[in-house]
Amino acid sequence: QVQLVESGGGLVQPGGSLRLSCAASGNIFSINDMDWYRQTPGKQRELIARIGAGGYTYYLDSVKGRFSISRDNAKNTVYLQMNSLSPEDTAVYYCSAAILTLDGRKYVDYWGQGTQVTVSS
Repeated sequence: QVQLVESGGGLVQPGGSLRLSCAASGNIFSINDMDWYRQTPGKQRELIARIGAGGYTYYLDSVKGRFSISRDNAKNTVYLQMNSLSPEDTAVYYCSAAILTLDGRKYVDYWGQGTQVTVSS
């Protein structure tokens, strides 16, 4: 079994910063892409940042220059540093990872439970 556990969400004032973490555990052989998504009520979940196994990154235009994704392969953990937060960033943030398990034959996407980020004064 594989689990992704997120942490670091909460309430922050506009202009503030938060750092989200997502740790994968279980019978993991290899992790490929690690992603951060977010979702607000009534809207589809959207991909906001991705980091590949080789370190390449992708960012949604609206978070470029404010958010930074990184990963620690030794800890099977992905991070999202969020700066200059605005109320429009309020959402539930989810991590996802493409994982090959020790007994698996292909990479499978696993998801965390989500963490609430609220930007408000």
